[in-house]
Amino acid sequence: QVQLAESGGGLVQAGGSLRLSCAVSGLTFSSYTMGWFRQAPGKEREFVAVIHWSGSRTYYADSVKGRFTISRDNTKNTVYLQLNNLKPEDTAVYSCAADSARWRTSSNRNDYDYWGQGTQVTVSS
Repeated sequence: QVQLAESGGGLVQAGGSLRLSCAVSGLTFSSYTMGWFRQAPGKEREFVAVIHWSGSRTYYADSVKGRFTISRDNTKNTVYLQLNNLKPEDTAVYSCAADSARWRTSSNRNDYDYWGQGTQVTVSS
């Protein structure tokens, strides 16, 4: 059974930081490119960041570039998202996702095969 379990969300003030984690089981983690997406109430899910299976390539949405950092530890089957200088517009449910075509780093949610249920990030002020 494939499982993706996010953690680390919470309530922070504008300008604060959070570190999200996504623990993956039930698949060969290094065979998957991993991405982060977010969805605010009433809005469509949007791409945030993606990391190649090897960790050698990353790509970010323009809205988070310079503030967020994606990383992965293939020995722990975990992908991370460091969120710095948070803004109220970053408020959303953040979900991690796995793409079996590990050669690519896609921003298209339709390219991802497995999804976690998400962790809530709320930024006040």
